[in-house]
Amino acid sequence: MRGCRRSASSTTTPSGASADDTADRRPDGRLQPLDEHPPVRGRPALPPAELAQDKGAFFGSLLGTLNHIAAGDTIWLHRFWRHRGGFASLDPLADMPCPASLTQPLADGLPGLRIYRERLDGLIAAWAAELTPAHLAGDFTYTSTAGGVFRRNFGALVQHFFNHQTHHRGQATTLLSQAGVDMGVTDLVALIPNQDA
Repeated sequence: MRGCRRSASSTTTPSGASADDTADRRPDGRLQPLDEHPPVRGRPALPPAELAQDKGAFFGSLLGTLNHIAAGDTIWLHRFWRHRGGFASLDPLADMPCPASLTQPLADGLPGLRIYRERLDGLIAAWAAELTPAHLAGDFTYTSTAGGVFRRNFGALVQHFFNHQTHHRGQATTLLSQAGVDMGVTDLVALIPNQDA
């Protein structure tokens, strides 16, 4: 698959880019799954037909949107796995095939996708703990799903990786709101502990 080919090279050319994009992370640095958001926890599940109903979003349905986030994450992690710095935390990807496209279904429905997402989030948290300033300062060469070869700053690519989640999770919260789910406050500032409290 084009987007999952071994990267040609990665170098350590400083560019000053930052990968400190934590808009979709808990204050302790771990990723916060969408279904862990307090207004979503404990709410009766949406019927499978409603989850899969095309709502005109970029990836059609709520299920399609959540699947796309997981597919995109998996494709990027397979690329990052081949970074010459070596990320042992990503070795379990050997048991998680790289999707052939950004819309390839990764599970039959939300329960299966949730299991997949939880496993993926565990990998991401372990991988993020492995990242060093030297990794982020270097360049990284990868092949896109369309077959293009690019060399970009690795830190900026890591930032894109997390920003992509944030972008589409915003769409998912809109779809949930349209389905009658009160998502409450979703701004990052609400997750940052008040130091005077």
